[in-house]
Amino acid sequence: MKKETFIKSTIILIIGGFLTKALGMIIKIIMSRLMGSVGIGLYMLVLPTFSLLIGLCQFGIPTALSKLIAEDSKNNKRLLFSLLPISLFINIFIISFIIIIAPTLAINFLHEERALLPILAICVVLPLTSTSSILRSYFFGKQQMLPHVTSNVLEDIIRLILIIIGVPIFISKGLEVAVTFVILSNIISELSSILVLFFFLPKNLTIKKKDIAFNKNYAKEAMNISIPSTASRLIGSFGYFLEPIILTSTLTYIGYSSNFIVTEYGIISGFVVPLLLLPSFFTLAISQALLPIISKATSNKHYGYAKKKIKQGIFISLLIGVPASLALFLFPEFFLQIVYNTTEGASYIRFLAPICILQYIQAPLAASLDAMGLTKLGLKATIIGTIIRTVTLLIFSLLRIGMWGLIFSTSLNVIFTTFYNLYQVKMSLKK
Repeated sequence: MKKETFIKSTIILIIGGFLTKALGMIIKIIMSRLMGSVGIGLYMLVLPTFSLLIGLCQFGIPTALSKLIAEDSKNNKRLLFSLLPISLFINIFIISFIIIIAPTLAINFLHEERALLPILAICVVLPLTSTSSILRSYFFGKQQMLPHVTSNVLEDIIRLILIIIGVPIFISKGLEVAVTFVILSNIISELSSILVLFFFLPKNLTIKKKDIAFNKNYAKEAMNISIPSTASRLIGSFGYFLEPIILTSTLTYIGYSSNFIVTEYGIISGFVVPLLLLPSFFTLAISQALLPIISKATSNKHYGYAKKKIKQGIFISLLIGVPASLALFLFPEFFLQIVYNTTEGASYIRFLAPICILQYIQAPLAASLDAMGLTKLGLKATIIGTIIRTVTLLIFSLLRIGMWGLIFSTSLNVIFTTFYNLYQVKMSLKK
């Protein structure tokens, strides 16, 4: 294993992450200015459902595929074709189920009739998102980061263009129509991403009949990785999914208006959290680069090398995260004004900025556990953290402190999950 692989992969992913994060911020800024706080609030109200469904449809297959390819002990083409039918079946089942329950979800759970159309739109996007994720994981396992970066950047550029052109046209037909268009814009952006990934496949790639034959053992081994990984992501996404339901139900019950809830939730989810997590593309890049390297190192019992790379990843994450958090803590109004042309949410940012230092190292720690085959420990942390977050969110929301209940419960979840994962990684490398 070349020693410069981690640094090279990280640099490529950081550059790509910076570009996609910058484009993502531009998209959010344009959306907020075209649709206003209420429009962003409606979009953010539906987004947890989108995240949950993506997690369900992917079923942890991209993570499993990346890890198994990185170990380089199987017929990778046969592995890929053994997992594609499973992914297709899962997508069909989930989409059918969501179409049936969409009205109930929008009206009875989210308490927002305008959310129905966007939820139905999500179903169209899911198969494309699953396909692009599986293709990306193939290149991750091969430690080829350029295809991922190129496809992501192109995907965001196309989304940006579509939103600039489409939102002003569709917003005249209603906010829910504009939000639905924003979700459906992922169809074209995901298709472009898939085409780019196909372009990067080897030109001399040949697929024989035996390569497309389903291998039960390959599928079983992948499921042993993907099921705990999926459970962990789904529990986190389910907690995120419950967030607006608990908030709207509880705050409405104790007397807050629907307009206040949607507006304040839009400020936190659309302005505060994206700004706080702006440097997270660095930590995401580090975690993506760590996964194949730690996987290969631990499979070859090179625990010292794995430990060194994990420490290196955490150090780089803190090197970026600490100054960023300090700047946001000291000057929240300045950054909100520059990015979103508003100062709403400054008090939330000032409280959450120190907590986010821990958030920045979560991704490298979780990726390290996945790479070492300890996904079940990550699952345990997610379960406990989500329970803490959900229960405290309900309790704090009843205390008539507005959206501060969400801020406090989120902070407790971040603190617990980070320290638990740090402890498990440390104990696992004592070999």
